[in-house]
Amino acid sequence: MKKLFVASLILSLSGAVFAAEPTAQQNKMKTCNADATGKKGDERKAFMKECLSAKPAAAEAPKLTQQEKMKKCNGDATGKKGDERKAFMKECLSNK
Repeated sequence: MKKLFVASLILSLSGAVFAAEPTAQQNKMKTCNADATGKKGDERKAFMKECLSAKPAAAEAPKLTQQEKMKKCNGDATGKKGDERKAFMKECLSNK
């Protein structure tokens, strides 16, 4: 009877753990992981390190989707060409 009680207690506690809301860090990891799509090796490692260590954005600045960010950066890059544009776009798209 004691073993049955312990087993049911363990099962009920494990269910509560899996039903818990994700933490802020888990949400941040999910977002950074999605933003790192297409990056590999050292580039991905560096991106994830920077992304996960970044401070949360200010409340008044809404988070842009990747498509919105690309549109904004393209508009801001008007007049830039070649390596200058490439460097600008890399910096702009990596900003949160």
